[in-house]
Amino acid sequence: MLQTLHISNYALIDSLDIDFHSGFNIITGETGAGKSIMLGALSLLMGGRADTKVVRDTNRKSVIEAIFTVDEYPALKEYFESNDIEWDASQCILRREIAPAGRSRAFINDSPVTLSILEAVSRQLIDIHSQHQNQLLQSAEYQLAIIDNLAANHDLLKEYRLRFSAYRDAVRRYNEIRRAAQKNADDEEFTRFQLSQLEELQLVDGEQEELERERALLSNMNEIKSTLNEALDALTNADQNVLSQLTVAEECCENLNGAIDEASSLGERLESARIEIQDIAETLNEYDNNLQADPDELESIEDRLNSIYSLQHRHRVSSVAELINIRDELKSRLDAIDNSESTLEELQREVKRARALARESAQALSKRRQDEAIRFAEELQRRALPLGMKNLSCKVSVEPTDMSSSGADTVQFLFSFNKNQPLMAVSGAASGGEISRLMLSIKTIIADKMQLPSIIFDEIDTGVSGDVANRMGEMMQSIAENIQVMTITHLPQVAAKGAHHYKVFKEDDDQSTLTRIKKLNSDERIDELAVMLSGSVTDEAARANARSLLKSTLNKQ
Repeated sequence: MLQTLHISNYALIDSLDIDFHSGFNIITGETGAGKSIMLGALSLLMGGRADTKVVRDTNRKSVIEAIFTVDEYPALKEYFESNDIEWDASQCILRREIAPAGRSRAFINDSPVTLSILEAVSRQLIDIHSQHQNQLLQSAEYQLAIIDNLAANHDLLKEYRLRFSAYRDAVRRYNEIRRAAQKNADDEEFTRFQLSQLEELQLVDGEQEELERERALLSNMNEIKSTLNEALDALTNADQNVLSQLTVAEECCENLNGAIDEASSLGERLESARIEIQDIAETLNEYDNNLQADPDELESIEDRLNSIYSLQHRHRVSSVAELINIRDELKSRLDAIDNSESTLEELQREVKRARALARESAQALSKRRQDEAIRFAEELQRRALPLGMKNLSCKVSVEPTDMSSSGADTVQFLFSFNKNQPLMAVSGAASGGEISRLMLSIKTIIADKMQLPSIIFDEIDTGVSGDVANRMGEMMQSIAENIQVMTITHLPQVAAKGAHHYKVFKEDDDQSTLTRIKKLNSDERIDELAVMLSGSVTDEAARANARSLLKSTLNKQ
C-alpha cells in the first residue's frame, strides 16, 4: 500500500509530506484547492509526461517520492530481480525528479532506472482511476483488457503473441522469397549472361595488382635497362669503375702496411667493400640479362586488364574481389531460381505450421474470453444492482475476427439501462453518472479478483447523489476491507464512510498561495462534512447530520 507521499517544488506545493493508512482513505477539498495537483504529481511516478511548467522554483528541482509497503507481493520481487533492481522486502521507494531545464530522472530504492521500468513497477503498486478512465470504458481495447485480466490470460496471451509473431515472420519470409524469385525469374536471361562473362575470365583475387605491376615493368623496359647499364658501368664496366678503383686502393694499403699500423685492417675493409660491390654488380647484371622486352606478353597483359576494367565499369566496382563477390551472388541468384519452387513449398508449409500454432492459442484465448465474458456480465449486473441500476442488462460480446496481436476476437460491452431497451454500446446507452457507477462496479470486481495493492478513485461519484452516492460509498468501503482505497470526493455520504479523512486546502503566505493537506481529527471531520452538506461550518443542522453520518459509519465498522 501507499505509505508516504512527498511532493516538493511542484505547482502550488512548496513541500508536502503525508502519511496514508490501510483501509478507506478520504480526500476532500474545495474545487481548485489542489487535489488534481496531487494526482498529477503521483501520475509522474506512473510514467506520466514531465512538464517544466510545474516546477515552482526554477532554481531547484521538483521531487515526487512515494514509499510503498511490498512484503505481500512476490511477483514484484521477481520483477526486481529480473531487471537487476535492488529489492527491499519491507518497502519500495519510487522517486521522480524534474530539473528546471526539463530533464527528468527516475529512481527505485535510490537506484536510477528508466521511465518504462518506473512505470511498470508503479502499475503493480497503485491504480489511479480518473474521469479519463470513465471514457476508456468505451474503448474496445480497454474492454478486451478487462476480460483478459479477469480471465488470467497473461501467460496464454504471451504464448499467443509469440506464435502470432512467428506466423507473421513466416509470412514475411515467404512473401520476400516469392517476390525475389519472381524478380529473379524475370531477370534470369540477363543474369546468366552476366555470370557467363564473369566466369569466362576465371578471376583470381589479387591478380589485377600483379598484372598492373608487370605492365608497368614491360612498358618501361628500355628506361629500366638503360638505368641498369648505367649502374653496371659505374660499378664494373667503365674504365674508371668502382671495383678497379677499390682494387688500386687495396693494393696501396698493402704497400703501406709496414709504415702505418692500421694499413692492414684498412686493406681488409676495402676488400670487404669490394666483395659486397661485386655481389651487387652481379645481381644487377642478372636483372639486366633476365629483363627482356616481350611485346606479345605486354599485349596479353593489356588485353587481360582491359577485360577486367570493362567488367568493373559495367558493374560499377573497382576491384577483382568485388567482381568475384558479384559472380558468387549471381550464382546464388540462379541457384535460388533453380530451387525456388521447392524453397517456396517449404516456406509455405512453415507458414501453415506457424498459423496452425497461432490459431490453436487464439482458440484457447477465445474460449477463456467467452467463459469469462458470461461470468463478468452476470457479476457486473449483480454489483451494479445496489447502485440504482435495477433494470441494467449487460452482455459481453466476443466475436471472431482475423488474427491480430491481441488474438482473434473483438470484445464489446453492451448495456441496456431501461426495460425494453435494446442492448447497445456504452457510448450510446449510458449517462455520465451511469458510466461512473459501471466503472466502480468493474473496479470492485477487478480489485476482488486481482488483489490490487492500492487504488485511488478520483471523483468517481461525480453525477450521482442521494442513496446511490451512499451505496457507492459502501461499495468503496467494502473494497477497502481487502486493499488500500483512496477516494477524492465532493459527496458527504461517501466522505463519511472513510476510516481516515484528509483535507486539501489553499493557504496564503506573504508572497504566494500554497496547497496544503492535513489529516482531520474527529471534530475537524464534523466541520468538513457540515461544510460539504450545507456550505457552512456553523449550520447546526448540518453538523448534526454530519455526526449522524459518522456515527452510522462507525456502527457499521
